Amino acid sequence: MKKLLPLCLVFVLLLIGGDLLAQCPMCRATAESNLANGGTEGQGLNQGILYLLGMPYVLVGAIAFIWWKYRKREHEVA
Repeated sequence: MKKLLPLCLVFVLLLIGGDLLAQCPMCRATAESNLANGGTEGQGLNQGILYLLGMPYVLVGAIAFIWWKYRKREHEVA
């Protein structure tokens, strides 16, 4: 059960990740004007911002999980 919760959380975040708006007002205005003129850069900009937002959390979570796993293993051996 403990392994299933983080996997479900990541799955839910990936599902709703495309619908979130993470742009500042200036970036949003530029992206909207680009989309109005037939460009597609606004969609990629939003995805890139969300990617940059999530990566530190993923990295810290992975490091914490590895640390916890090794610490748990050391206590079982001792």
